[in-house]
Amino acid sequence: MTEESTYFYGLIPIQFEASESEREQILKEFPPPLLPAGEETFHLQDEINGNLVRVRLLLNDYSVETTKTGKQYLKIRFSNNAGNINAKMWDNQGAVETTKPLLDDYSLFDVEAKVEDYKGHKSLTINKIKPCKEDINPFTLLAYTKQSIDDLTVELFSYLNELQSPFKDISLAAMHRFWDQFCLRPAAKGYHHNYLGGLLKHTVGLMRFARFILKTEDNHYQAIMKLINHVEKAHKRDIWNQIQAANVNTQQLVWKDTIDHLYTMLYGMMDHTQKNPNYDLIMTSILFHDIGKLLEYDHAGKKYEEFKFLFPTADHASIENRKQTGIIMDELGVMIGHIPYGVLMLSKIIETEGIQVTLEDIHHMSHCILCHHGLPEWGSCIRSPQTIEGYIIHIADYLDSRYENTEETK
Repeated sequence: MTEESTYFYGLIPIQFEASESEREQILKEFPPPLLPAGEETFHLQDEINGNLVRVRLLLNDYSVETTKTGKQYLKIRFSNNAGNINAKMWDNQGAVETTKPLLDDYSLFDVEAKVEDYKGHKSLTINKIKPCKEDINPFTLLAYTKQSIDDLTVELFSYLNELQSPFKDISLAAMHRFWDQFCLRPAAKGYHHNYLGGLLKHTVGLMRFARFILKTEDNHYQAIMKLINHVEKAHKRDIWNQIQAANVNTQQLVWKDTIDHLYTMLYGMMDHTQKNPNYDLIMTSILFHDIGKLLEYDHAGKKYEEFKFLFPTADHASIENRKQTGIIMDELGVMIGHIPYGVLMLSKIIETEGIQVTLEDIHHMSHCILCHHGLPEWGSCIRSPQTIEGYIIHIADYLDSRYENTEETK
Protein backbone atom coordinates (compact mmCIF):
# COMPACT_ATOMS: atom_id res chain seq x y z
CA MET A 1 0.00 0.00 0.00
CA THR A 2 1.32 3.44 -0.88
CA GLU A 3 0.59 6.11 1.72
CA GLU A 4 0.13 9.45 -0.03
CA SER A 5 -0.89 12.95 1.06
CA THR A 6 0.75 16.37 1.03
CA TYR A 7 2.64 18.74 3.30
CA PHE A 8 3.71 22.39 3.30
CA TYR A 9 0.71 24.08 1.67
CA GLY A 10 0.21 21.07 -0.60
CA LEU A 11 3.61 21.43 -2.28
CA ILE A 12 5.37 18.41 -0.78
CA PRO A 13 3.98 14.95 -1.60
CA ILE A 14 4.15 12.46 1.27
CA GLN A 15 4.82 9.13 -0.37
CA PHE A 16 6.10 5.93 1.19
CA GLU A 17 5.52 2.22 0.75
CA ALA A 18 4.04 0.30 3.69
CA SER A 19 1.99 -2.85 3.26
CA GLU A 20 -0.52 -3.76 5.96
CA SER A 21 1.83 -6.42 7.31
CA GLU A 22 4.78 -4.00 7.27
CA ARG A 23 2.69 -1.42 9.12
CA GLU A 24 1.74 -4.00 11.76
CA GLN A 25 5.36 -5.08 12.13
CA ILE A 26 6.60 -1.51 12.59
CA LEU A 27 3.96 -0.73 15.23
CA LYS A 28 4.71 -3.99 17.01
CA GLU A 29 8.45 -3.37 17.09
CA PHE A 30 8.12 0.35 17.87
CA PRO A 31 4.81 0.76 19.73
CA PRO A 32 3.48 4.34 19.94
CA PRO A 33 2.66 5.70 23.39
CA LEU A 34 -0.82 5.52 24.86
CA LEU A 35 -1.75 9.17 25.13
CA PRO A 36 -4.54 10.42 27.41
CA ALA A 37 -7.89 11.10 25.79
CA GLY A 38 -8.25 14.49 27.47
CA GLU A 39 -12.04 14.54 27.42
CA GLU A 40 -12.27 17.20 30.11
CA THR A 41 -9.95 19.97 29.03
CA PHE A 42 -10.05 23.60 30.10
CA HIS A 43 -9.55 25.89 27.09
CA LEU A 44 -8.56 29.34 28.28
CA GLN A 45 -9.19 30.89 24.87
CA ASP A 46 -12.85 29.85 25.11
CA GLU A 47 -13.35 31.78 28.34
CA ILE A 48 -14.78 35.31 28.51
CA ASN A 49 -12.81 38.16 30.07
CA GLY A 50 -13.76 38.50 33.71
CA ASN A 51 -15.01 34.92 34.16
CA LEU A 52 -14.24 33.21 37.46
CA VAL A 53 -12.92 29.70 36.78
CA ARG A 54 -11.96 26.72 38.91
CA VAL A 55 -9.58 24.36 37.17
CA ARG A 56 -6.91 21.71 37.86
CA LEU A 57 -3.56 22.57 36.27
CA LEU A 58 -0.01 21.24 36.07
CA LEU A 59 2.76 23.62 37.13
CA ASN A 60 5.48 24.34 34.56
CA ASP A 61 7.55 27.00 36.29
CA TYR A 62 7.28 30.25 38.21
CA SER A 63 9.23 33.35 39.14
CA VAL A 64 8.87 36.20 41.63
CA GLU A 65 8.55 39.51 39.77
CA THR A 66 8.34 43.16 40.88
CA THR A 67 5.92 45.80 39.61
CA LYS A 68 6.99 49.33 38.71
CA THR A 69 5.81 50.41 42.16
CA GLY A 70 8.04 47.86 43.87
CA LYS A 71 5.39 45.30 44.79
CA GLN A 72 6.08 41.59 44.40
CA TYR A 73 3.90 39.16 42.49
CA LEU A 74 4.14 35.58 41.24
CA LYS A 75 4.42 34.91 37.51
CA ILE A 76 3.36 31.31 36.92
CA ARG A 77 3.17 29.12 33.84
CA PHE A 78 0.80 26.14 33.96
CA SER A 79 -0.20 23.55 31.37
CA ASN A 80 -3.02 21.18 30.56
CA ASN A 81 -4.07 19.12 27.53
CA ALA A 82 -4.84 22.31 25.60
CA GLY A 83 -1.38 23.81 26.06
CA ASN A 84 0.35 26.40 28.24
CA ILE A 85 -1.53 28.83 30.50
CA ASN A 86 0.05 32.01 31.85
CA ALA A 87 -1.03 33.25 35.27
CA LYS A 88 -0.10 35.76 37.94
CA MET A 89 -0.83 36.08 41.64
CA TRP A 90 -0.67 39.41 43.47
CA ASP A 91 0.97 39.63 46.87
CA ASN A 92 -2.24 40.12 48.82
CA GLN A 93 -1.80 39.38 52.52
CA GLY A 94 1.62 37.84 51.98
CA ALA A 95 0.45 35.50 49.20
CA VAL A 96 3.90 35.35 47.56
CA GLU A 97 5.74 34.02 50.60
CA THR A 98 2.86 31.68 51.47
CA THR A 99 2.55 30.22 47.97
CA LYS A 100 6.24 29.86 47.00
CA PRO A 101 6.87 26.76 49.18
CA LEU A 102 3.82 25.07 47.66
CA LEU A 103 5.10 25.73 44.13
CA ASP A 104 8.47 24.29 45.14
CA ASP A 105 6.99 21.10 46.60
CA TYR A 106 4.00 20.22 44.41
CA SER A 107 3.23 19.84 40.69
CA LEU A 108 -0.56 19.63 40.47
CA PHE A 109 -2.87 22.41 41.69
CA ASP A 110 -6.54 23.31 42.00
CA VAL A 111 -6.76 26.94 40.95
CA GLU A 112 -9.50 29.54 41.36
CA ALA A 113 -8.81 32.52 39.14
CA LYS A 114 -10.23 35.37 37.07
CA VAL A 115 -9.81 35.37 33.29
CA GLU A 116 -7.91 38.40 31.97
CA ASP A 117 -7.74 39.50 28.33
CA TYR A 118 -5.03 41.93 27.23
CA LYS A 119 -4.96 42.65 23.49
CA GLY A 120 -6.24 39.17 22.70
CA HIS A 121 -3.77 37.40 25.01
CA LYS A 122 -5.67 35.65 27.78
CA SER A 123 -4.25 34.75 31.17
CA LEU A 124 -5.38 34.01 34.71
CA THR A 125 -5.18 36.14 37.82
CA ILE A 126 -5.20 33.71 40.73
CA ASN A 127 -7.38 34.24 43.79
CA LYS A 128 -6.79 30.87 45.46
CA ILE A 129 -4.39 28.02 44.80
CA LYS A 130 -4.28 24.64 46.52
CA PRO A 131 -1.96 21.69 45.87
CA CYS A 132 -3.72 18.56 44.69
CA LYS A 133 -2.54 15.58 46.71
CA GLU A 134 -4.71 12.96 45.04
CA ASP A 135 -3.04 10.10 43.20
CA ILE A 136 -3.54 11.60 39.75
CA ASN A 137 -1.23 11.09 36.81
CA PRO A 138 -0.04 14.61 35.86
CA PHE A 139 0.78 13.22 32.41
CA THR A 140 -2.90 13.69 31.55
CA LEU A 141 -2.39 17.45 31.90
CA LEU A 142 0.25 17.81 29.19
CA ALA A 143 -0.66 18.90 25.67
CA TYR A 144 -0.02 16.31 22.96
CA THR A 145 -0.21 16.09 19.19
CA LYS A 146 -3.62 15.59 17.66
CA GLN A 147 -2.09 13.95 14.60
CA SER A 148 -1.88 10.17 14.39
CA ILE A 149 1.27 8.96 16.14
CA ASP A 150 0.70 5.55 14.55
CA ASP A 151 0.90 7.13 11.09
CA LEU A 152 3.95 9.23 11.99
CA THR A 153 5.66 6.13 13.36
CA VAL A 154 5.05 4.09 10.20
CA GLU A 155 6.20 6.99 8.04
CA LEU A 156 9.42 7.46 10.03
CA PHE A 157 10.45 3.82 9.86
CA SER A 158 9.46 3.50 6.21
CA TYR A 159 12.05 6.21 5.52
CA LEU A 160 14.70 4.72 7.82
CA ASN A 161 14.29 1.23 6.36
CA GLU A 162 15.16 2.62 2.91
CA LEU A 163 18.62 3.71 4.03
CA GLN A 164 21.80 1.82 3.31
CA SER A 165 24.38 0.73 5.87
CA PRO A 166 25.93 2.17 7.95
CA PHE A 167 23.29 4.90 8.11
CA LYS A 168 20.39 2.49 8.52
CA ASP A 169 22.29 0.65 11.26
CA ILE A 170 22.99 3.88 13.15
CA SER A 171 19.41 5.10 12.86
CA LEU A 172 17.71 1.86 13.90
CA ALA A 173 20.16 1.33 16.77
CA ALA A 174 19.22 4.75 18.17
CA MET A 175 15.51 4.06 17.85
CA HIS A 176 15.75 0.61 19.46
CA ARG A 177 17.45 2.24 22.42
CA PHE A 178 15.42 5.46 22.77
CA TRP A 179 12.09 4.88 21.02
CA ASP A 180 9.86 4.79 24.12
CA GLN A 181 10.97 8.35 24.95
CA PHE A 182 11.64 9.68 21.43
CA CYS A 183 8.07 9.01 20.31
CA LEU A 184 6.42 11.09 23.02
CA ARG A 185 8.82 13.90 23.83
CA PRO A 186 8.18 17.56 22.91
CA ALA A 187 10.53 19.41 20.58
CA ALA A 188 10.32 22.67 22.58
CA LYS A 189 8.71 24.22 25.62
CA GLY A 190 7.25 27.23 23.86
CA TYR A 191 7.97 28.09 20.23
CA HIS A 192 7.16 25.09 18.05
CA HIS A 193 6.14 21.43 18.48
CA ASN A 194 5.83 22.15 22.22
CA TYR A 195 3.68 19.14 23.08
CA LEU A 196 4.01 15.39 23.53
CA GLY A 197 4.82 13.75 20.21
CA GLY A 198 6.32 17.01 18.96
CA LEU A 199 9.84 15.63 18.54
CA LEU A 200 8.59 12.74 16.40
CA LYS A 201 6.37 15.00 14.31
CA HIS A 202 9.13 17.58 13.78
CA THR A 203 11.67 14.91 12.81
CA VAL A 204 9.29 13.42 10.24
CA GLY A 205 8.58 16.95 8.98
CA LEU A 206 12.27 17.54 8.24
CA MET A 207 12.46 14.21 6.44
CA ARG A 208 9.54 15.26 4.23
CA PHE A 209 11.41 18.42 3.25
CA ALA A 210 14.61 16.46 2.59
CA ARG A 211 12.81 13.94 0.40
CA PHE A 212 11.16 16.75 -1.57
CA ILE A 213 14.49 18.50 -2.09
CA LEU A 214 16.46 15.38 -3.03
CA LYS A 215 13.95 12.87 -4.42
CA THR A 216 10.81 14.64 -5.69
CA GLU A 217 12.58 17.47 -7.52
CA ASP A 218 15.19 16.96 -10.20
CA ASN A 219 17.50 19.64 -8.79
CA HIS A 220 17.96 20.52 -5.11
CA TYR A 221 18.59 24.20 -5.89
CA GLN A 222 15.37 24.38 -7.86
CA ALA A 223 13.58 22.66 -4.96
CA ILE A 224 14.82 25.26 -2.45
CA MET A 225 13.70 28.07 -4.76
CA LYS A 226 10.24 26.53 -5.00
CA LEU A 227 10.05 26.35 -1.21
CA ILE A 228 11.07 30.00 -0.87
CA ASN A 229 8.48 30.97 -3.49
CA HIS A 230 5.78 29.21 -1.44
CA VAL A 231 6.91 31.03 1.69
CA GLU A 232 6.63 34.37 -0.12
CA LYS A 233 3.12 33.55 -1.34
CA ALA A 234 2.00 32.43 2.13
CA HIS A 235 3.47 35.56 3.71
CA LYS A 236 1.65 37.83 1.26
CA ARG A 237 -1.63 35.96 1.93
CA ASP A 238 -1.21 36.43 5.67
CA ILE A 239 -0.47 40.14 5.30
CA TRP A 240 -3.49 40.65 3.06
CA ASN A 241 -5.77 38.70 5.40
CA GLN A 242 -4.74 40.95 8.30
CA ILE A 243 -5.34 44.07 6.24
CA GLN A 244 -8.77 42.88 5.14
CA ALA A 245 -9.74 41.95 8.68
CA ALA A 246 -8.50 45.32 9.97
CA ASN A 247 -6.67 43.35 12.66
CA VAL A 248 -3.02 44.16 12.06
CA ASN A 249 -0.52 42.43 14.32
CA THR A 250 2.71 41.81 12.46
CA GLN A 251 4.06 39.70 15.35
CA GLN A 252 1.49 37.05 14.39
CA LEU A 253 2.87 36.75 10.86
CA VAL A 254 4.53 33.33 10.78
CA TRP A 255 6.89 34.18 7.92
CA LYS A 256 7.86 37.67 9.06
CA ASP A 257 11.61 38.34 8.52
CA THR A 258 12.23 34.87 7.06
CA ILE A 259 12.57 35.38 3.32
CA ASP A 260 15.86 37.29 3.37
CA HIS A 261 17.37 34.60 5.59
CA LEU A 262 16.26 31.84 3.22
CA TYR A 263 17.88 33.62 0.28
CA THR A 264 21.08 34.11 2.31
CA MET A 265 21.19 30.36 2.93
CA LEU A 266 20.54 29.72 -0.76
CA TYR A 267 23.50 31.99 -1.63
CA GLY A 268 25.65 29.93 0.76
CA MET A 269 24.50 26.72 -0.92
CA MET A 270 25.68 28.10 -4.25
CA ASP A 271 29.30 27.63 -3.10
CA HIS A 272 28.66 23.87 -3.28
CA THR A 273 27.23 23.44 -6.78
CA GLN A 274 29.81 20.76 -7.58
CA LYS A 275 28.79 18.56 -4.63
CA ASN A 276 26.05 15.93 -4.74
CA PRO A 277 24.15 15.78 -1.41
CA ASN A 278 24.35 12.45 0.44
CA TYR A 279 20.68 11.55 1.04
CA ASP A 280 21.29 8.76 3.57
CA LEU A 281 23.66 10.95 5.57
CA ILE A 282 21.08 13.76 5.60
CA MET A 283 18.25 11.51 6.79
CA THR A 284 20.39 10.07 9.59
CA SER A 285 21.52 13.55 10.62
CA ILE A 286 17.89 14.67 10.71
CA LEU A 287 17.06 11.81 13.08
CA PHE A 288 19.82 13.02 15.42
CA HIS A 289 19.47 16.78 14.90
CA ASP A 290 17.09 17.22 17.85
CA ILE A 291 17.55 13.90 19.65
CA GLY A 292 19.49 15.79 22.31
CA LYS A 293 16.16 17.26 23.43
CA LEU A 294 15.63 13.97 25.24
CA LEU A 295 18.09 15.42 27.75
CA GLU A 296 17.47 19.17 27.30
CA TYR A 297 13.84 19.19 28.51
CA ASP A 298 12.12 17.80 31.56
CA HIS A 299 8.43 17.11 32.15
CA ALA A 300 6.03 14.77 33.89
CA GLY A 301 6.51 11.23 32.63
CA LYS A 302 10.09 11.71 31.47
CA LYS A 303 12.65 9.00 32.15
CA TYR A 304 16.36 9.61 32.47
CA GLU A 305 17.93 6.66 30.65
CA GLU A 306 19.70 8.96 28.18
CA PHE A 307 21.81 10.45 30.98
CA LYS A 308 22.77 6.95 32.09
CA PHE A 309 23.61 5.97 28.51
CA LEU A 310 25.94 8.94 27.97
CA PHE A 311 27.40 9.01 31.47
CA PRO A 312 27.29 5.43 32.79
CA THR A 313 29.92 5.92 35.53
CA ALA A 314 28.32 9.07 36.97
CA ASP A 315 26.38 9.20 40.25
CA HIS A 316 22.74 9.60 39.13
CA ALA A 317 21.23 10.06 42.59
CA SER A 318 20.23 13.67 41.89
CA ILE A 319 17.75 12.69 39.16
CA GLU A 320 16.13 9.74 40.90
CA ASN A 321 13.51 11.70 42.88
CA ARG A 322 12.99 14.88 40.91
CA LYS A 323 9.71 16.75 41.17
CA GLN A 324 8.37 16.67 37.61
CA THR A 325 6.11 19.37 36.25
CA GLY A 326 5.04 20.61 32.84
CA ILE A 327 7.52 21.10 30.01
CA ILE A 328 10.58 22.98 31.30
CA MET A 329 14.30 23.11 30.58
CA ASP A 330 16.13 20.28 32.33
CA GLU A 331 18.37 21.78 35.03
CA LEU A 332 21.32 19.69 33.80
CA GLY A 333 20.44 19.53 30.10
CA VAL A 334 20.26 23.30 29.73
CA MET A 335 23.96 23.55 30.65
CA ILE A 336 24.93 21.62 27.50
CA GLY A 337 21.99 21.94 25.14
CA HIS A 338 20.43 19.59 22.61
CA ILE A 339 22.90 20.33 19.81
CA PRO A 340 26.09 19.11 21.55
CA TYR A 341 24.05 16.29 23.10
CA GLY A 342 23.06 15.20 19.59
CA VAL A 343 26.70 14.76 18.59
CA LEU A 344 27.46 12.93 21.85
CA MET A 345 24.56 10.53 21.27
CA LEU A 346 25.55 9.90 17.65
CA SER A 347 29.13 9.11 18.65
CA LYS A 348 28.06 6.92 21.58
CA ILE A 349 25.61 4.90 19.44
CA ILE A 350 28.30 4.25 16.81
CA GLU A 351 30.80 3.25 19.50
CA THR A 352 28.40 1.15 21.60
CA GLU A 353 27.00 -0.74 18.61
CA GLY A 354 30.43 -1.19 17.00
CA ILE A 355 29.20 0.26 13.68
CA GLN A 356 31.85 0.71 11.00
CA VAL A 357 31.62 4.19 9.49
CA THR A 358 34.19 6.42 7.85
CA LEU A 359 35.78 9.24 9.80
CA GLU A 360 34.56 11.63 7.09
CA ASP A 361 30.91 10.54 7.46
CA ILE A 362 31.06 10.90 11.26
CA HIS A 363 32.30 14.46 10.84
CA HIS A 364 29.75 15.29 8.16
CA MET A 365 26.85 14.05 10.32
CA SER A 366 28.22 15.84 13.37
CA HIS A 367 28.55 19.03 11.35
CA CYS A 368 24.91 18.77 10.22
CA ILE A 369 23.80 18.49 13.85
CA LEU A 370 26.04 21.32 15.02
CA CYS A 371 24.98 23.78 12.30
CA HIS A 372 21.26 23.01 11.98
CA HIS A 373 20.23 26.27 13.69
CA GLY A 374 22.02 28.14 10.92
CA LEU A 375 23.49 31.09 12.84
CA PRO A 376 25.41 31.39 16.14
CA GLU A 377 22.88 33.90 17.47
CA TRP A 378 20.20 31.22 17.00
CA GLY A 379 22.22 28.60 18.87
CA SER A 380 24.27 27.11 16.04
CA CYS A 381 27.66 25.80 17.15
CA ILE A 382 29.11 26.67 13.72
CA ARG A 383 29.32 30.17 12.21
CA SER A 384 27.50 28.93 9.10
CA PRO A 385 27.02 25.57 7.34
CA GLN A 386 30.12 24.39 5.51
CA THR A 387 28.57 21.56 3.49
CA ILE A 388 25.64 21.18 1.12
CA GLU A 389 24.08 18.70 3.58
CA GLY A 390 24.40 21.26 6.39
CA TYR A 391 22.57 23.90 4.38
CA ILE A 392 19.77 21.52 3.42
CA ILE A 393 19.19 20.40 7.01
CA HIS A 394 19.17 23.98 8.31
CA ILE A 395 16.67 25.10 5.66
CA ALA A 396 14.43 22.09 6.36
CA ASP A 397 14.56 22.75 10.13
CA TYR A 398 13.93 26.46 9.65
CA LEU A 399 10.89 25.88 7.43
CA ASP A 400 9.35 23.05 9.47
CA SER A 401 9.64 24.88 12.80
CA ARG A 402 7.71 27.82 11.36
CA TYR A 403 5.26 25.95 9.17
CA GLU A 404 4.02 24.00 12.21
CA ASN A 405 2.54 27.25 13.54
CA THR A 406 0.27 27.44 10.48
CA GLU A 407 -1.27 23.98 10.86
CA GLU A 408 -4.84 23.73 12.13
CA THR A 409 -4.23 20.24 13.56
CA LYS A 410 -0.87 20.02 15.30
